[in-house]
Amino acid sequence: MTTASPARRPRFGFGLIGPRRGRHEVAYEHFDELALPVGDDGVVIGSDEHGVPAVLSLGRPAPFDVVLVGGAWTAQVIALRAVATGARVAVETGRRQLWTTLAQSANGGQQAITLYDVGRVPPQGPSVHSPVLVVRDCGARPPRGRVGVAPWQSVLTLIPYLSPVAPRLMAHADLVGVQRVSPDEARQIGRAMNLPAADVEALPSLADGVTLWCTRTSRSYVATQPTEPETGLLGAARRME
Repeated sequence: MTTASPARRPRFGFGLIGPRRGRHEVAYEHFDELALPVGDDGVVIGSDEHGVPAVLSLGRPAPFDVVLVGGAWTAQVIALRAVATGARVAVETGRRQLWTTLAQSANGGQQAITLYDVGRVPPQGPSVHSPVLVVRDCGARPPRGRVGVAPWQSVLTLIPYLSPVAPRLMAHADLVGVQRVSPDEARQIGRAMNLPAADVEALPSLADGVTLWCTRTSRSYVATQPTEPETGLLGAARRME
């Protein structure tokens, strides 16, 4: 007569008891080999120093404030590419003639890019299904905008050069882009954005279409190369209009 073996008590929290195998371990120095090339969704604004596409996430659930010290050409490329991702673009500008051709070409039967005079931008009603980019092209001393950052509504403020209001704008921005500036402007931006000396020295000699995108803790140089349709519409990359 055989006796039944006592039933095993379950080990709660440890799962089923299975075969014993050796542990699978990866040495610390091999962790980078497991990385996946996954980036954020957004607007491809160019390539970084390593040739990797640089993506600017403009349609996001949190407010996002961008300041670009540079030329309208780069702002227009960003606006055009934002439309291609499904965003609506509202341009507040005192240079309507500079944006009219772009707006007419991008709209194609729908109001993808809408132009407004300075101080005349109405509420845009952004949502997850209809994100908005507000481009403020209001000169070196832009007034306070009627429409600001909000969930699913980013604001890009374009200033051609530093002015007394620039430090305030950069201090409140989530991201700052800097194109070619004078040595004195480079030193001011370096102090405001905590840039290393090498970047301060590089800013006065940046090529057309190259932007240093930075926060106070990180930075990346991005070269924006226009596509053939963008070149036909906007021309070659340039720092000033």
